[in-house]
Amino acid sequence: MLVIRAITLNDIDPLIEMARQVGSGMTTLKPDRAMLGERVETAVASFAQTIPPEERDYMFVMEDTSNGRLAGVCAIKAAVGLTEPFYNYRIGTLVHSSRELGVFTRMDTLYLSNDLTGSTELCSLFLMPEYRTGYNGKWLSKSRFLFIAQFQHLFTEKIIAEMRGYQAEDGTSPFYEGLGRHFFKMDFNHVDGLTALGKKSFIAELMPRQPLYVAYLPEDAQAVIGQVHRSTLPARKLLEQEGMHYEGYVDIFDAGPVLQGRVAELRAVRDSVLTTAEEGQPEGECEVTLVSNTKLDDFRMVLTQACDGGRKVALSVRELQLLHCQPGDPIRSLALNVRKNNG
Repeated sequence: MLVIRAITLNDIDPLIEMARQVGSGMTTLKPDRAMLGERVETAVASFAQTIPPEERDYMFVMEDTSNGRLAGVCAIKAAVGLTEPFYNYRIGTLVHSSRELGVFTRMDTLYLSNDLTGSTELCSLFLMPEYRTGYNGKWLSKSRFLFIAQFQHLFTEKIIAEMRGYQAEDGTSPFYEGLGRHFFKMDFNHVDGLTALGKKSFIAELMPRQPLYVAYLPEDAQAVIGQVHRSTLPARKLLEQEGMHYEGYVDIFDAGPVLQGRVAELRAVRDSVLTTAEEGQPEGECEVTLVSNTKLDDFRMVLTQACDGGRKVALSVRELQLLHCQPGDPIRSLALNVRKNNG
C-alpha cells in the first residue's frame, strides 16, 4: 500500500535519487546533497515545531510500504521571501495615446515584483514515473490541501504555486532565450541551479528595474508567457480544481504561471470533515477519499473509500496502522474528486 507521511532524516538518500530524475525547471528539488539535506532538516524541525512558523518547510513523501521505496514528494513552504528575495514578473498594461494623431495603444509589460513575498507556497511536487498510475498523482498533489485544512493557523492568508514554464523539445526555454539570456549571459540550467542554491542576489543585480514591453520580445517568447511545461499541465488543472487561479504573475526565468488562492477559500478548508476513526469495511455509497490523522509531528495520510460525504470512515486494520491511529482517534477526510454540486 501507499502512504503519504511527514519526511524524516532517513529519507535524504532516496530523495536525492528521486531529485536526479526531476530535470530542469524545478528549483526546489535539485540533486544537491547539502541543499536537500538542509531542507529535510528544516522539514523535520517544522513538524516538530522547533522553529518559528514562518520559517517552516513541510515536506511529505509518498512511500510504497510493500518495498519501502519513495514514490513521490511534495511540500508546503509556510512563507516565501522573508529570508531571501522572492521575485516574479507581474504582467501589467501601459497605454499610449495621441488625440491629435488618433492613435491609442495598449501594451503588455513585465514588472519585476516582490508582491508575493510572505505567501505560503505549494512546491516540489514530483511522482516517480513507475507510480504515475491510478489516483497517485492527484492524491499526492491534493494531500497538501488536507494538511493545510487541518493546520490552517500555521499558514498565511494567501497561497501560491509556481508552475514550471514551457520548454521546447530540446529543453530550452523560449522565454529565457528571448529575455533572460541577454542579462544573465549563461544557460538556463545554470541560472536555474544558482536559484535553487539560494543565490538570488544576481537577479536584482542584473535584471532591469524598469517595465519591459512584451511586444519587444521574440514571438516565441511572447507566446509562452503564462504557459506551463507539457508535463505540468495536469498539476495545474488539479490546483485550479482546489480553488487556485492565475492572476498575471509569472516566473522571471521561464514565464511559467504563478497560481494564487486564499486559504480560507480552498475546497479542502470548506469541505473537509473532521471525524473519528472506526475499524471496519465501508458500507453503502462511497467515494474515493483522502484520510489523514491530525498529528502535526507524525502526519500521515491514506487513500480509501468513505461514505456519507466523509462523515463516516471505516478503516481496515492495515489503514489504521498506516495512519498510526486507533479506533476513536480524530481523523480528517476530503473527497479526492470535486463533487459536481460544489464545482
